Amino acid sequence: MNKDIYTVCDVCFHGCRLKEGQIGLCRARSVMNGKTYSISEGDLTSVALDPIEKKPLKRFHPGSMILSVGSFGCNMRCPFCQNHEISMADKKSVFTTGYIYPEKLCDLALSYREKNNIGIAFTYNEPLLYPEYIISTAKLLHQNGMYCVLVTNGCATGKTFDDILPYIDAMNIDLKTFDSEKYSKVLGGDLETVKRNISAAAGKCHIELT
Repeated sequence: MNKDIYTVCDVCFHGCRLKEGQIGLCRARSVMNGKTYSISEGDLTSVALDPIEKKPLKRFHPGSMILSVGSFGCNMRCPFCQNHEISMADKKSVFTTGYIYPEKLCDLALSYREKNNIGIAFTYNEPLLYPEYIISTAKLLHQNGMYCVLVTNGCATGKTFDDILPYIDAMNIDLKTFDSEKYSKVLGGDLETVKRNISAAAGKCHIELT
């Protein structure tokens, strides 16, 4: 393949133009054979059984537990990020589990059912950087009567967000400010993209805002 050819990543609004093997701003997606793919999916940095309220979701099965998992990378650069050790990290700078197949992750969630676990929450870093993995896992969870939850900054493209939405039972979107200039220059995000995705999710799944 011609090394001067760029591939545009369409997962988020940044639209990174990447050469073969180059890694995007998020540190979680790259290009192989002219197609973008996630290098963080299934490569977990964090796994914990949490109260659902910690996501935070106040009105989605209150009092239950949920298996929370996360990887590395984020498409924003919030200076106040509490998970910056993993969200701002790349594959070389964090300890990970190695690839965990969706089937194994679903089995892990099922093993905690007796502890009131209702499913899996993709959280800690930005989960919308690996939508393909979430969709595969969500299908298995639903087959087993469990839920798929998303905790996200909401800064994915409309296509990415709309593709994943039918598989999500509940989500918390982090709306960080109503100032579009601060969203862009300070946080590295895009307010209009977040607003668009909040509207898209309304009525399609349970949604709460932080």
